[in-house]
Amino acid sequence: MSEYPPFQYGKSRFDQNTFFGRFRHFLDVIDPSTLFVTEKRLRECVELLDHFKQGTLPLGVTNAQLWQAQKIKQAIIHPDTGEKILMPFRMSGFIPFGTPVVVGLLLPNQTLASTVFWQWLNQSHNACVNYSNRNASKPAPASKFLLGYLGAVTSAVSIAVGLNVLIQRASRFSPTTRLLVQRFIPFPAVASANVCNVVLMRHSELSEGISVLDNNGNVVGTSRVAARHALLETALTRVVMPMPILVLPPLIMSALEKLPLLQRQKRLVLPVHSLVCLAAFSLALPLAISLFPQMSQISVDQLEPEIAMATDCKIVTYNKGL
Repeated sequence: MSEYPPFQYGKSRFDQNTFFGRFRHFLDVIDPSTLFVTEKRLRECVELLDHFKQGTLPLGVTNAQLWQAQKIKQAIIHPDTGEKILMPFRMSGFIPFGTPVVVGLLLPNQTLASTVFWQWLNQSHNACVNYSNRNASKPAPASKFLLGYLGAVTSAVSIAVGLNVLIQRASRFSPTTRLLVQRFIPFPAVASANVCNVVLMRHSELSEGISVLDNNGNVVGTSRVAARHALLETALTRVVMPMPILVLPPLIMSALEKLPLLQRQKRLVLPVHSLVCLAAFSLALPLAISLFPQMSQISVDQLEPEIAMATDCKIVTYNKGL
């Protein structure tokens, strides 16, 4: 089987119905090599795809060239606005620009000020990435994104500071146990902030509903039941996604710090910690995102009666979002 299937504009070259297919797709999406694409190369990719759409492809253009051109265009240019996304806020820049923030979140012996700063910086970076990669096919007020951002920052900072204070006051913890437990505080703080952000940004879907599609991709109606399922699945995704990134490094570092080398050379702890965070981020992010398909299925019997009347399909699909 050829590595590159026949080119399809706007589609993934990997099967999105399987975990491995989604994993390979997201490896393409977060590939940091696209950060170094020149303006000239980007123009060539856009022109090549325009030729494909117009049916005027030059002779000798391969499927591999078309898939690569689409990968580059999708990594840099917003599909709805047609504008370039700033480098730190592209999905391909999420790991290189987000890793320093993860390192900061997971630093041991955090003060109150450093806890607030790193949680604020993390939510600010996430908000910029979400806004830069938003669905812009329908105009949305900036206040909607601001509300989600403020809610995420407030919940993240409140939970992180609250848990830190509780642990500091827990007299039954030894200093070693207290330090270990403190290292895991970023996960519940970030996970709760992610859920808060989803609820605040998408609560209107619960009253308005979301589109459901038949087997041919045609919209058959708008469903509030599907909206509830979509929000639950998205919230679960947002809880699972940071889990390996914020849980694995503390576990690994608690073991590595006992090694004689790091006991003798304390200066090596921060570089090793940074490398562990980078490795965990690079491997865990595509794995976590790939767990759930972008398009979910639901039985028509579970939806509103008008949906059942509008289609002969037993199963319909909906976009759950990320």
